Amino acid sequence: MTLPLIVRKLFRRRIVLAAAVLLAGVVLAALFAGVLSGFDPNETAVAQRLAQPSISHWLGTDELGRDLFTRIVFGGRYSLTIAALTAFGAVAAGTLMGLAAGFFRHLDAPLMRVVDAMMSFPDILLAIALVGILGPSMLNVVFALVLVYTPRVARVVRASTLVVRELAFVEAARALGVATPRILWRHVLPNLVSPITVQGTFIFAYAILAEAALSFLGVGVPPEIPTWGTMVAGSQQYAHQALWIVLFPGLAIIVTALSLQLLGDGVRDLLDPRLRKSM
Repeated sequence: MTLPLIVRKLFRRRIVLAAAVLLAGVVLAALFAGVLSGFDPNETAVAQRLAQPSISHWLGTDELGRDLFTRIVFGGRYSLTIAALTAFGAVAAGTLMGLAAGFFRHLDAPLMRVVDAMMSFPDILLAIALVGILGPSMLNVVFALVLVYTPRVARVVRASTLVVRELAFVEAARALGVATPRILWRHVLPNLVSPITVQGTFIFAYAILAEAALSFLGVGVPPEIPTWGTMVAGSQQYAHQALWIVLFPGLAIIVTALSLQLLGDGVRDLLDPRLRKSM
């Protein structure tokens, strides 16, 4: 299929199109945060603390008088960056592990036992333990979440690799003496693009929620970094006085995660031959 045809098929479902538009809006707002707001995200004005939404402060102010809209759009940069790095790292590491386990029979058992051991712990508990050991920082949160989500990708890639390695064109390449790295790169990996892409979109959404959960529990990104999670965590004690300081960052998390999930569902349906006819 050509790219225009793929785009038309993907966005034929209105809910997927709406999700893509919302996600694009969130990303653009984060990229052009400095243009959209004239405030500094860390500039305090105690005299205006907990101010209600108004013309001067569209979404109100927080407990230190900082403009909430500014902090949300700037915080989107950090939250989306953490999620993107997590998705990229988990997909890269999981793909390598899954390819090795699925293509090389002698590596299958030991690698899958490692994956089973990692998946035996609940995601959030494993992330809390890792960040607790490494210390709270943006890079440590990314590293912990990559370790948490890598086994998911590895299992999916391994299952697909087990099928692809038995296909005729792979056997033909082996018979012709093609080097194993070339077989993996030219013949196996292109047939795994579909499941890898879908897993990447889902992990992106999961990472946004996981970062927010870690920050809410006090073991994530340091409070001085304005991610959506740290905003919710730092403002929860004032929610009974000013509901908006928790509501709007929470809505940003929900809208972004939901948009990514819906877009991931659309990509999965498009790339799955059994579901493509229904689109």
